[in-house]
Amino acid sequence: MMERAAPLADLRVLVVEDNYFIATEMCRALRAAGAEIVGPARDLETGRGAIRDERIDCAVLDINLHGLMAFQLATQLRARGIPAIFATGYDASVLPDELADAILLEKPVDMTALCRAIATSCS
Repeated sequence: MMERAAPLADLRVLVVEDNYFIATEMCRALRAAGAEIVGPARDLETGRGAIRDERIDCAVLDINLHGLMAFQLATQLRARGIPAIFATGYDASVLPDELADAILLEKPVDMTALCRAIATSCS
């Protein structure tokens, strides 16, 4: 019963999203599911800093951050064994081959699906 109420309890989730309103909505939904939020980071540099300085269990990445692609962030996370989920306006065809198996949720993101994707990735 407790697990259903807070499926993301004890998980630290990095949110990297440059749209304030989308970031706020994601953070609110993830907190409601029990996650502790790292960020949100609005750009690649802040995201890199969080990866370097924080304990992270999973990351939710927008692909296009002020015109820069977040694929390198996803690759850095993978190298550390941390799952990255893309929440983006793009479809899966933009993913480079090495990230083709990543979970990609198209905007507008269903917050229930996002929480489920994080829970699955971290189990």
